[in-house]
Amino acid sequence: MTTEFRTDPATAAGERELLQGFLDYHRGTLLWKVSGLTGEQLVQRSVEPSSMSLIGLVRHLTEVERYWYQVCLAQRPVQPTYWTDEHPDGDFDLVDPARAEQDLEDYRAIVHLSDEIVAGYDLDHTFTRPAREGDYSVRYLLIHLIEEYARHNGHADLLRERIDGLTGE
Repeated sequence: MTTEFRTDPATAAGERELLQGFLDYHRGTLLWKVSGLTGEQLVQRSVEPSSMSLIGLVRHLTEVERYWYQVCLAQRPVQPTYWTDEHPDGDFDLVDPARAEQDLEDYRAIVHLSDEIVAGYDLDHTFTRPAREGDYSVRYLLIHLIEEYARHNGHADLLRERIDGLTGE
């Protein structure tokens, strides 16, 4: 595995650059963990009994990005792609090796859109979440996404090691 997908974040910069840099680093780490695998490997559930797979993580984080940036921050009436009331874990359970490349392209497109949306807001801007109490700041959103990616990248590292033995930091 190469690290061509990620760039180390700045070590001395303003708050916005540091937060975005760490988020981009973790997004790149996810792409690194899924690189070079076939569709069949990407959908492999290698840590039983969990239904988690590498492409499932990609699909899950696509939905996380869509929810936080489009639904919450931009207040757009966007529906999830992978999960429904009938299939609340559809991001993990309804994976298809033939769709893996498309799922990765959808992920990249959502990340690009998320970055475009957040660029229009300062860190102190607040928004509300559907069916939740209280205000959330853009600063909170970025920190929360960093945490979400960091946690799931740990899962991705374990899944990748079980698939082909490759590990990385």
